[in-house]
Amino acid sequence: MLNRNFIDRIKLPFRKDKELYICLYKMMGFYPRKIELYKQALLHRSAAQRNAKGKPVNNERLEFLGDAILDAAVGDIVFRHFPGKREGFLTNTRSKLVQRETLGRLAHEIGLDNLIHSNTKGTSHNSYMGGNAFEALVGAIYLDRGYSACMRFMKKRILAQLINIDKVAYKEVNFKSKLLEWSQKNRITLKFRLDEQKKDNSGSPIFCYTVMLEDIEGCSGEGYSKKESQQKAAKLTLEQLKRKPLFLDSVFAAKTERTKMEEEPVQVVPDIEQKEDFIIISQTEKPMPRSLSKKEKKESEEQDIDPSEAQVTDEMNEELEQAADEFDLSDISARRQSREDIIAAAEEAAWKDE
Repeated sequence: MLNRNFIDRIKLPFRKDKELYICLYKMMGFYPRKIELYKQALLHRSAAQRNAKGKPVNNERLEFLGDAILDAAVGDIVFRHFPGKREGFLTNTRSKLVQRETLGRLAHEIGLDNLIHSNTKGTSHNSYMGGNAFEALVGAIYLDRGYSACMRFMKKRILAQLINIDKVAYKEVNFKSKLLEWSQKNRITLKFRLDEQKKDNSGSPIFCYTVMLEDIEGCSGEGYSKKESQQKAAKLTLEQLKRKPLFLDSVFAAKTERTKMEEEPVQVVPDIEQKEDFIIISQTEKPMPRSLSKKEKKESEEQDIDPSEAQVTDEMNEELEQAADEFDLSDISARRQSREDIIAAAEEAAWKDE
């Protein structure tokens, strides 16, 4: 039970400070000595508060300190809880316990996220706000009460009551599946490139895979199986996507360039509109001209003659040829004739036609 008489004896200037004092006692199991540290631990940078010197005040420095203390405290607890386990197992278990997702759930379970001061109207939603505040809280405990208080808080209040450490340790987190799910949601091409396959001193095979996102190299991982190496590469790549915005931007820029190239047409789209230029509109009907032979077309092109004019010329040539067939060689004479002879020959020819 919380000793309310003790709280009443504490000289706190505002009622809100007393309420915060009570909430922190329920969370941690001991009384804060320096309440200002815990206020700062709950102050998100979006609140944009400044001290008397005009410098911004938030929980980022305490978050940095708490992250280091958590690694040490949880590492100590995991080391003692699993005697005889190898370094890789202990490191993996500690990583699962101190990752942002786990800390965020812990902050929600103990009600820490309800005490955070932030201004989310002007900023995007931060899914790690609770986990960051949890780390800042550990940093505040360390400065207020020391390392032993942090150990008691994590061991008795967190790991003993809220987390099944054995279940967490032996639960396999499929980082490859998480990366694949992320890439499919964002339509990012994902490949695992085999860089090297070798053997260690005992002859066991070792695989080295690298994650390729839109042909951009991610992180690499080594393992004694393809699955293990790909899992390590996927985990490191997921961390890089979260912590390095430039890498994330380069992946999406490559995706934009690829989709842009895919959308460009490979050839001009044919016109489906029917053209009616084959219809000749004329007020007076004209006889259909005969078609030209290849030789005639060539000659007309060489002489730069319009095809219709060339056809008329051919028709005139035919008439001249027919008229030439009506003459006889006898009509041509080299003997000089007088005017009277020509008239007489014409009258004679006229009588013959009748």
